[in-house]
Amino acid sequence: MSQINQRYRTWSGALVVTSLLVLSLSATAGQPADNHISAFVERLSRGERVFGVSTYDLSLENARALARADINYVYVDMEHGPMSFGLLQTFLLGMIDKAVVHETGRLQQPVTPLARLAPYGREQIQWVVKQALDVGLFGIIFPSIETQEQALTAVRAMRYPQQRGSRYLEPRGLRGSGPAAAVWFWGLSTSDYVRHADLWPLNPGGDLVAIMMIETATGLRNVDAIAVAPGVSGLYIGPSDLSNSLGVTRDDPEVEAAIQTIVDACRTHNIACGITANAANMVRRIEQGFTILGAGRAGGGLPASVDVALKAGRAVR
Repeated sequence: MSQINQRYRTWSGALVVTSLLVLSLSATAGQPADNHISAFVERLSRGERVFGVSTYDLSLENARALARADINYVYVDMEHGPMSFGLLQTFLLGMIDKAVVHETGRLQQPVTPLARLAPYGREQIQWVVKQALDVGLFGIIFPSIETQEQALTAVRAMRYPQQRGSRYLEPRGLRGSGPAAAVWFWGLSTSDYVRHADLWPLNPGGDLVAIMMIETATGLRNVDAIAVAPGVSGLYIGPSDLSNSLGVTRDDPEVEAAIQTIVDACRTHNIACGITANAANMVRRIEQGFTILGAGRAGGGLPASVDVALKAGRAVR
């Protein structure tokens, strides 16, 4: 009997150790549901600011440099740069930093990749959204959104159709299933990817963001309706295009009044608000309430002017 008890205790101990090992590996590989894969979303969900840059440079060298830069996000500008999904996928693969995964035990990368696409809100956007998300992006910036319906079209294009009984059924998703490359980039199983690949904060567990650019007089007039559209994660201001649409120069007081109107709408509807700022006005933009702060364009690392702007922003407590 004592031998049986001893064997049972030995077997039980081995089972406990094995179970703990499996749980530990699952926590790393599967990323628990209460953790975000997107560092960008995780910071915003905690009420923190995020700092980043835009880039035209889709080289592996630039991807590696930005993956280890002191930023929270990078958005690939495919509105004014080439809209090449092949190059975008190469750039995303270059941003994978296995050393970070090894050191932290988490799949989350410090720098979250987003992209600004070429089509305006008034144009056909669904197919480009599908292509962009299927290579692994964590969010999309939509230029020149002017109405709530345009914002909802963007949201629907980013969402998968929800299962019956879903707590977040609306707006109904239209995204087709084919995320093989995204699954590889995110490091998840297909089922876990689908669970995480929903819009935050509509779905608090989602890791995708849909950011609408307000850069026309029409978008400004409809800013509250756009901001309140379910699935919209935030607004981003394009001051130069906005001033052109208003028919005034960039330094006209009307432009600053418009910027304040937009950030007020973000605060009223509790969504993120973004703008690009230099070192001279970074602190003022933070004091206005901006939470997504671009510091300019980067390529092959951070230019000195961008670095100075980032340091100015991070100095604000």
